[in-house]
Amino acid sequence: MSDQTEQHWHGGAPGLPRRLARGRLSRRDVLWLLAVSTGAAASSGLQGCARSPVTGERILVGMSEEQERAIDKEVAPHQFSQDLGAIQDEPVNNYVRGVADQMARRTHRTDMPYSYRVLNANYVNAYTFPGGAMGVTRGIMTDMRSEAELAALLGHELGHVNARHAAQRQGKAMVAQVAVVGVNVAARDSQWGALAGIAGQIGSSALLSSYSRANEREADALGQEYMTRSGYPATGMVDLHRLLVSKHSSEPSMLETMFSTHPMASERVASAQQLATTRYKETLGAPAGKERYMDSIASLRALKPTIQACQQGETAAAQKKLPEAEQHFAAALKHRKDDYAANLLMAKVLVAQEKSAAAQRYADVARKVYPEEAQAHKLAGVARLAQKDFAGAFAALDSFDNLLPGDPGVSFLKGVSLEGAGRREDAARHYYQFARNAPGGNASQYAVGRLKAWGYVK
Repeated sequence: MSDQTEQHWHGGAPGLPRRLARGRLSRRDVLWLLAVSTGAAASSGLQGCARSPVTGERILVGMSEEQERAIDKEVAPHQFSQDLGAIQDEPVNNYVRGVADQMARRTHRTDMPYSYRVLNANYVNAYTFPGGAMGVTRGIMTDMRSEAELAALLGHELGHVNARHAAQRQGKAMVAQVAVVGVNVAARDSQWGALAGIAGQIGSSALLSSYSRANEREADALGQEYMTRSGYPATGMVDLHRLLVSKHSSEPSMLETMFSTHPMASERVASAQQLATTRYKETLGAPAGKERYMDSIASLRALKPTIQACQQGETAAAQKKLPEAEQHFAAALKHRKDDYAANLLMAKVLVAQEKSAAAQRYADVARKVYPEEAQAHKLAGVARLAQKDFAGAFAALDSFDNLLPGDPGVSFLKGVSLEGAGRREDAARHYYQFARNAPGGNASQYAVGRLKAWGYVK
């Protein structure tokens, strides 16, 4: 235990030790436990100069190319899981990969380890990590209308990677933000926000840097370049921007993250239009691939009623209208009872309403539907904790740990489960591991407090 961690101890979470010992966990306790369990390890990086792969000019970067790749391996799996994992529809995932791969071969950094997946998240966005690990939400996939729009979206994200925007803006400080996200969420006066929040709003927006308008303009320009090199009409970028601007006017809540991480402006539409009619005017007659797109994502489009109901439920939950949110998630499940995201979101909103037994059932369905995705295991563990099923909670959390190692918050939850089961020595090991990896904050204070009370640290 570091001296700094010791100095951060101020007595732990008030009252929780007694309630835990007595087997009584209130809704606030359960939400607190889940909120403070979110996070990822942070590391530092060095700043220096490098040549832009795009312009050849000298740029100030916060990480090396090796670090860009390392960040993707370390952090991207956790973010993709926060966005409920890749959809279980390999034909759609393969289709997106095929469109992206042909453009990646025509970029300025063809040697990057690009990877692509459609995520189960319902909000409207796409994002990439600095090494090229890219996620596109099912929410935006079902809104786009052509392969050219998809190419524009993917090309834009490829533009961020090739221009090294993440490296220029924040370097590995981006990762440092993640370590405090989960603990800070616990301080918010929002039950749903403490629980999980809208997936993107407490997911990628908290993790990924908010690009400047200059970054966005450059990514747009590179995206148009890459998509036209691949045979798509440059108007695909214009159509994509128009779609997003239109949807933001009608459904702002579902695009909040998109506009946070990718600042939008009418000037971007105009710039894309200007390039389409001048530099890329020879592409105006190229096919946009509307029929191919619609045919290729037909299985995903069939989920549109479920996705829309989930979006409405997440919006209601963010407004603390939990019974209304529950109704929307029930409607989503009526359309598709085995939808992973809908079952998980229903479980979350039930936990928030102290309906832990019902929440457990939905979380267990989600685990059965998508056993390889970690979030349902974590939520099942929290639901069991609320019911004082400490052994069952530990087993579910251990499954999460096996699927997605490296989340220090799960060590904390496992410590709580072991403490509840009377396994003090095992609990102490998990509390110690958590406090070492995530110093500071309420959870760390609680963990250190138990270690001090039990005589493991002074």
